[in-house]
Amino acid sequence: MRSPLLPRAVLAVPRLSQRCHRPSPSPWICGTCRVSGHRFSSQSTPEKPYYITTPIFYVNAAPHVGHLYTMVLTDVLKRWQQVKGTRALLCTGTDEHGLKVQRASAKAGIEPKLFCNKGAAIFRELAQKADISYDHFVRTTDQEHKDAVEYAWFLLKEKGYVYPEKHEGWYSVADEAFYPKSAVKLYLDPPTGRKMMTSIETGSEVEWSSETNYHFRLSAFREPLLEFYKANPEWIVPAHRMKEVVQAVESGLEDLSISRPSDRLTWGIRVPEDESQTIYVWLDALMNYVTKAGYPWTPGHEHAGGWPADCQVIGKDIVRFHCIYWPAFLMALGLPLPKKILTHGHWTLGGSKMSKSTGRVVDPFHALDRFGPDVMRFYLAHDGGLQHDSSYDNVRIIAMYNHFLSASLGNLASRVTRGKKWSVRGAIERIGKLPADEWEEGPGSRFYNNTLSVVPSNVATSLNSYDPRKALYQIAEFVRASNQFFQMSSPWGKILDFGPGEPGEEVDRIVYLAAEGLRMTGILLQPYMPGKAKTLLDQLGVEESRRTFAFCAVGQDLEYGVSKVELGALHKGVLFPPLPSEE
Repeated sequence: MRSPLLPRAVLAVPRLSQRCHRPSPSPWICGTCRVSGHRFSSQSTPEKPYYITTPIFYVNAAPHVGHLYTMVLTDVLKRWQQVKGTRALLCTGTDEHGLKVQRASAKAGIEPKLFCNKGAAIFRELAQKADISYDHFVRTTDQEHKDAVEYAWFLLKEKGYVYPEKHEGWYSVADEAFYPKSAVKLYLDPPTGRKMMTSIETGSEVEWSSETNYHFRLSAFREPLLEFYKANPEWIVPAHRMKEVVQAVESGLEDLSISRPSDRLTWGIRVPEDESQTIYVWLDALMNYVTKAGYPWTPGHEHAGGWPADCQVIGKDIVRFHCIYWPAFLMALGLPLPKKILTHGHWTLGGSKMSKSTGRVVDPFHALDRFGPDVMRFYLAHDGGLQHDSSYDNVRIIAMYNHFLSASLGNLASRVTRGKKWSVRGAIERIGKLPADEWEEGPGSRFYNNTLSVVPSNVATSLNSYDPRKALYQIAEFVRASNQFFQMSSPWGKILDFGPGEPGEEVDRIVYLAAEGLRMTGILLQPYMPGKAKTLLDQLGVEESRRTFAFCAVGQDLEYGVSKVELGALHKGVLFPPLPSEE
């Protein structure tokens, strides 16, 4: 796929002069003035790391399991890059400005900043509890973010993309967005009988608003966006959402209102040099992705923080903002666009979408406490939908734990590593150096050639194609195949009695292949279940330096086989012991 570079039509934008134009006494200075740089050294040009982001989450209500799913998907893809040996950065955080937050804090009787502090702490706690390996936690109330937003506004205005005008339309506080007449409908609320106008797209209530504010010339980017989509047809995953975005832009773009009167919206970043206006929350929020990548950049360090993002993970309900508005803003600023947008479906509960506003949610903290982070991560990645929505079900989690994680993966690990009449280390020493042609036929040859030799590359292809669910299905099938091979080979019935410590070549071959299946499973599961994968690799005695994808091939590591942890009796040291509720 072609690199998502800016269309030629967008490159012809006015150039920023060598000095800062902003006369305000604010400590803010433009990027060209920030030559000394407080974020990066100017001595060398660092290599661009892999950079992946979650959307930033509204702090107006507590998180639900849908937020956790987004975090998990993003973390799986980040950790996969690390398994491949790539330096990777993950950015997450909270969206703390806008009318929703302003009203929520007022209702709670708390000052907005204190309200946001509490909300941000909850989302940070969720990320930590779920073992999300984030590198940046951005808050839109951070000073560095405010600086970046003000700088971006200055550039947009300098280049003629911002102008003031009276705006009328239907406004949704829940969505923080204006909708044209064609995008709203009359709705009768069954419980109350109240008539109200709602957004056709989201179902949120809208109210008529008439005000003077600033507009962004979004209409000027219809052709550049279409040119970009045409050059990068796989930019949005899944493909059907790419098609929907293209159709939306083809139908025409209206200029976008990007400020609100500050007498109505007090909680936000004020428009530079116009205190009567507050910057639109979505323009403010979208800039977070470049804020933590170091924007505005010092010369020579544009990519040191990771921009352009290699992947941005979002829910399907915010596609318009990220796939139309966001690239248009970036084009206007002369910045490269993200390389991939991965969109996913929602989680439903009892057939309805989870929503903080309706209270139909699954408490992710309770779920993590009950099942643990690794099990929840596995379940969400396995059952979560990219193409379609998914239904959350605790019964399904328990069944998956008992029938697959415990009975298949955990059972295989116990049988192989705790065998009384064979040694994993001995099998590796005696069998591991056999040449590949020794496996063309005979015991274990089919498992060697049809499973061990092909699964890792298949999983890598799926993950590199931004399909972590498919990759996890492939890993699960790999575990089942390994378990089936070991069970059908029944090494316990083929042990030679006259060879103490050496059960025979056939047993050694079976144990070696099963151990290789477990070792490679452990490596491939690291992005999904970092804790349990570490335990499994520790049980096998795999060195820390040999847990990368480079070693995920048959015979690539012959140094393991002596457990680094105690393999005790009963449940002690067992990979997946019985769930507490079932003991």
